[in-house]
Amino acid sequence: MLHDTVPHRGVHAALGGGTQTAAAADPQAMAHGGGHGGGPSGATFRKGETVDHKANRFNPTDILRDFDYGKTRRLASGRVLREWEIYAADKEVEIAPGIKYPAWTFNDRIPGPTLRAREGELLRVKFANGSAHPHTMHFHGIHPAEMDGVPDVGRGILQPGDIFTYEFDATPFGVHLYHCHVGPLAEHIARGMYGTFIIDPKQGRAEADEMMMQLNGFNTTFDFAGNQVYAVNTVAFHYANEPIQVKRDQLVRIYLVNILEFDPINSFHLHANFFDYFPTGTRLEPTEFTDTIVLGQGQRGILELRFPHTGMYMFHSHKTEFADLGWMGFFEVK
Repeated sequence: MLHDTVPHRGVHAALGGGTQTAAAADPQAMAHGGGHGGGPSGATFRKGETVDHKANRFNPTDILRDFDYGKTRRLASGRVLREWEIYAADKEVEIAPGIKYPAWTFNDRIPGPTLRAREGELLRVKFANGSAHPHTMHFHGIHPAEMDGVPDVGRGILQPGDIFTYEFDATPFGVHLYHCHVGPLAEHIARGMYGTFIIDPKQGRAEADEMMMQLNGFNTTFDFAGNQVYAVNTVAFHYANEPIQVKRDQLVRIYLVNILEFDPINSFHLHANFFDYFPTGTRLEPTEFTDTIVLGQGQRGILELRFPHTGMYMFHSHKTEFADLGWMGFFEVK
């Protein structure tokens, strides 16, 4: 059960309030948002503060465009076999300056590797449970029941030290996710056991600057009552401190996945621009041209857009408390 704790006041300190809460540090913040606003400019890290990416062993800037294609070989039938090796590991992750979270991970990072394949391939994922806790890998997609990665079906739960290979077809094309499916499920997901899984259509997609954003959060008080830190790709305000570099007029494609636990909805809002939206990415025609989408846990989609102007363009959750607590960043268009 949950027993690790991180002082709640430390979260506010990391989000711009020093050793005080945001409300105590700025009375105006209390008047406009119950202590989460951080003043007229919003809650951001004080200049120069960042997490230790080297100690974390991952950097959200790298994760953004890091697609893991695994290893491939062609079978006698002519079909492509694509394989990965994934392991579970327990580790401490700094999710905001000075806030270290006792996480459960795939391959020592949150989110886990962004696995990428092509429609119609045969996929094999060798999963080794190096954690002190039982785990599985459950993939969203179409596959046999025994490959579903849930308790009491097929191989079921993998105890510490166990190894199992999941095998299934790459279908349907789109942007999907994987996560542990061991109970209590909310804890296993909240601790960091998730990642993105992309299947490209056979005919491919138009060339673009592609990136993956997984919307997540962290319940640092371990009370199952909500999150104290929100983020894209784990580190609060990372893309505010290190804006995402894009080129004017270039097609940008975002694979967006919401894995947020404890909160019923999340959202993505882009300033001063609109995007084509492809829910789940399973169709090649967009369903909407908008600047805001709302997502429940497990919902995902593909966003395509171009920036016609240079400059700094904010993006954030339009559940505004989430933005104040870390889910905010910028595109820098050059």
